[in-house]
Amino acid sequence: MELRLDDSLSGRRRPVRRRDGPAARLYICGPTVYDAAHVGHARTYLYFDVVRRFLEAEGVPVRHVMNITDVEDKIDERAAALGTSPRALARREERSFLANLDALGVRAPDATPRASEYVPAMVAVGRALERTGRVHRTGDEWYYEPPARPAGANFLSGADLAARAVAEPGHPFRPERGDGRSFMVWKRQERPRPSWRSPWGPGVPGWHLECFAMAERLLGVPVDLHGGARDLVYPHHYAENEVALELEGRPFSDVYLHFGFVLQDGSKMSKSVGNLVPLRTALAAVGPGALRWYLLDRPPADRLEWDAHDLRRAAAEYDGIRRAIARWAAPGGAGRGTAARARTLAESVRRELAGGLRTDRAFARIRAFAREVGREPTGRVAKGEGPAARTALRTVEERTGLALV
Repeated sequence: MELRLDDSLSGRRRPVRRRDGPAARLYICGPTVYDAAHVGHARTYLYFDVVRRFLEAEGVPVRHVMNITDVEDKIDERAAALGTSPRALARREERSFLANLDALGVRAPDATPRASEYVPAMVAVGRALERTGRVHRTGDEWYYEPPARPAGANFLSGADLAARAVAEPGHPFRPERGDGRSFMVWKRQERPRPSWRSPWGPGVPGWHLECFAMAERLLGVPVDLHGGARDLVYPHHYAENEVALELEGRPFSDVYLHFGFVLQDGSKMSKSVGNLVPLRTALAAVGPGALRWYLLDRPPADRLEWDAHDLRRAAAEYDGIRRAIARWAAPGGAGRGTAARARTLAESVRRELAGGLRTDRAFARIRAFAREVGREPTGRVAKGEGPAARTALRTVEERTGLALV
């Protein structure tokens, strides 16, 4: 069954297809490794995990890349505050982040390239942009000014969008720089802060060159699917797409998928702000299955206001659902349940995910199934039907990442 997702750039539901090569090429923006991962990160990577699980369950090979941003001002500043080196801090937080994703049941990417390993590639991208004549110096920083493009070629920009976007290192929103379309190529910087040689002097590349350089080397551009949280639409994915349009003559990705924020007290969870729930804390409180159930029980684009009471309620519900389904499908059953019933559930979950990654509707199907089998007098599958029923239920587990039987 073909996976169709709501493409953030075109606003249309589009299929995820292998453009070239044997595998579907998935690229997701990874963490900036200066502090612990939080549940807002978890939600993004869980949705992407379901995408990957669905494709693989449908027999589509996947090549999945997630970058690690280990060169960034926030890393330098936090390392200085902790009395350690930026490299040591980045490696420590990288290990912690990947361990947390593993504990959450997120399938590991095929490659996790680090920004520090791709600086020469980013310099090459910067030089290619410079040859267009649209790279200009402002003090110790160099910016690329994209040309005007037809409507729909890239995400909308403009001064009003720039004012609402999340300001990040490498893209300060300065009124004097016009409509917010320009982005940094290079910034001069001397040691002891991280610094590399370049045609523009010692320093560091602009953040937005990172993912293009990695994707171009490891996957080829355009990739088949690119994703991240909604705050990455602008400026990061806008800038990546501008580089691809300029240097490749085509978009960075065939399909873009962006996910709603997790909010705490009405504001987006953010490490820089500090209004967050560490992922390891949530995992310790309810476990990976219950946390997955809570975070994904919404449409992907919807925001989720974090609520500890709702989390506990979701954990209790998930535990009850698991018990009801596991009891119904347990070996040695002597009830009246049929494998056909489990296959109907599996097919309905498959359709909900295929048509826009509707995890909330898929979970509703699972919830209803558990409620129905739990109300039956025996609540068990019929003798001889168990193996086929359990096989069908495992296809639901495979696509959702939930443990049910």
